[in-house]
Amino acid sequence: MIQQSTPTASASSAAAGDVPATLPRIALVGVHGFGESHLANLARLEEAGVLELVAVADPNPPETGTLAGSVAVFNTLDQLLAAGPVPDVVILATPIQTHAPLALAAIAAGADVYVEKPPVASMAQFQEVLAAAESAGRLVQVGFQSLGSLALPAIRNTIESGGVGDVLGLSATGMWVRTRSYFKRSRWAGKRSLDGIDVVDGVATNALAHAVATALNMAGAHTVADVASVETDLYRANDTQSDDTSVIRVRTAAGTTLLCALTLCAPEQQRPSITVHGTKGDVTFFYTEDELVITTADGERRETFGRTDLLENLLAARTPGTPLPGTALLSALPDAGAFMCVLEAIRTAPAPREIDAGHVSWEGDGDDAHPVVHGIAALIERATKAQATFAELGVPWAGSLPPVRTFDLAGHPVADYQDGSRVRAVSSPRPYLHPVRTLAGTVVTDHQPLDHVWHLGVGVALQDVDGVNFWGGRTYTRAAGGYVWRPDHGCIVRAGEPSQADGKLTENLAWNGPDGAPVLTEQRTWTWAAVGPSVWRLTLDFSLSPAGNQPVSLGSPGSNGRVGGGYGGFFWRLPECSGARVWTPSGAGESAAHGSVAPWLAWSGGFTGTFDGGTHQSGASPDGGAATLVFVAAAGSTDPWFVRVDGYAGVGQSLAWDAPVIAEPGTPVRRSVTVFIADGILGSEDIETLINTQGDNS
Repeated sequence: MIQQSTPTASASSAAAGDVPATLPRIALVGVHGFGESHLANLARLEEAGVLELVAVADPNPPETGTLAGSVAVFNTLDQLLAAGPVPDVVILATPIQTHAPLALAAIAAGADVYVEKPPVASMAQFQEVLAAAESAGRLVQVGFQSLGSLALPAIRNTIESGGVGDVLGLSATGMWVRTRSYFKRSRWAGKRSLDGIDVVDGVATNALAHAVATALNMAGAHTVADVASVETDLYRANDTQSDDTSVIRVRTAAGTTLLCALTLCAPEQQRPSITVHGTKGDVTFFYTEDELVITTADGERRETFGRTDLLENLLAARTPGTPLPGTALLSALPDAGAFMCVLEAIRTAPAPREIDAGHVSWEGDGDDAHPVVHGIAALIERATKAQATFAELGVPWAGSLPPVRTFDLAGHPVADYQDGSRVRAVSSPRPYLHPVRTLAGTVVTDHQPLDHVWHLGVGVALQDVDGVNFWGGRTYTRAAGGYVWRPDHGCIVRAGEPSQADGKLTENLAWNGPDGAPVLTEQRTWTWAAVGPSVWRLTLDFSLSPAGNQPVSLGSPGSNGRVGGGYGGFFWRLPECSGARVWTPSGAGESAAHGSVAPWLAWSGGFTGTFDGGTHQSGASPDGGAATLVFVAAAGSTDPWFVRVDGYAGVGQSLAWDAPVIAEPGTPVRRSVTVFIADGILGSEDIETLINTQGDNS
């Protein structure tokens, strides 16, 4: 905090009261760092005859000649205020931890306040300053300069007019580079607290705070009451207290989800942006340049907007009788309440987790060196698209989320069961297995991959259940002749407690529509067993019944007119695989296997264990991650195999290839499939021997 001291020598020639009263009288506290930007702006506005800078306060005075001789210079705000009369507006460009006490002092003296971001360092301080300002009838503007952009009203108009359809969610992306010197610029830099006082510096609260604040504004979240919840996932590559690589997920009271993925550890500096994701297109705002990009099926439109200076806005708002009487503050303190909810969540969260050095490279030398988190650009893209945290994506350096339960074989965890409760609504949340591992530890599943963030490991999903999408993403309709976003997403949830014994899990599930009403009921059983030292077997049995007394149609894009698009039912999403080979007893390759009805289908290749934002890290194994999966159909099954190799890696067994299947009351639709998960590369003879020895799940 700024310490009390006597005025500097330059103050003797010009006290704060020796100025005309015809113009707003401004005092600046903090003349270095961002204070230099305020000095430049004040000089511009003073030359334009808008205001008069009457005093500054800083324990480290500005260099001689920086200020006009009429400007009083003090060491502290207390000294400045005591010199009298009180300035009309006090600008605070000081360390974060000083904002609250300085703002309270200025308000108590009778001044309006312009405070740099973040406005204060805790929710308690926010409430105290807000109450003081309201009681005293003073204005407080927060220095989120991007909120002065004229692009924001244009964005609101685009959304309200339906220009991008219904809003699916928002994402804020920030990838900046900060060197060691950045964290050495002051004692408080990179600190969560200093000498027992909250600072809450960090990527989301300070460096890229404008991204968070602007995104909240675009999401319609201004006050504390506008925020329903805030989740944090905080990490650091630098030797600091504060986070430098984080995901913040905000759910607004209106039901909108905002996902902020931010880092100071990018390979190169990029323009931060906020995107509104709609059913008909996207709106992306590059706020540092006031550039707006609207992308729809009709193409891309770009426009650059002007910006209202927040100090000018404050002066207009506080001056009755001007050409803009009653002007509202563009960044008023009450409207920083939503941002303060984010800051408070970060302040009270556990200390950021250090990113393991093996996932970080340092570029440059000495104080110019900066860390680069491997694959961070792809990870941020994946997080924003899936509206997921790094932990939820399974990033290897992130914190791990405990599964609902783990399938174990003689001490080897071979599969984690996830309940899907953290999956975004438009990805049709549902239970699934991920990661699934070979006995040597190689991971052979993926979930929420960048190409299809609604793909979830191993499980059961259908895109058309009486018009409800239990697959996720866009829905293929015969009327549209293509995929369209619709508010038709259901979710699959557990109904009652499951039954579990050694190697077996049975549970009852409810397939609920968008309104929460059940459409289907399911009984699902997983069984797993070791087959040998390098092979184990997983079997899935499920039965689907109408939740009511009417038949229910089970369909797919294929049954709705998309040729070859009959996916739905059992589905296994694989991670990226080098040297992938897929075959059945009668043919090899995607074209031969896709749509075929064969007793088994095999997939082999190298699961190398990389994680570049698109694949899950595989564990080390003696054979370098080589594995074979053998999918075995139940005896008598006529469901075709659904196979993708080139576009992405996935295998399914189509329940409704080109025509819907009807689930009748009292007559469940039953399916079963067995998968052998083997380390190493198997051939057809090995597979036939394996199946004949172990049975085919008949």
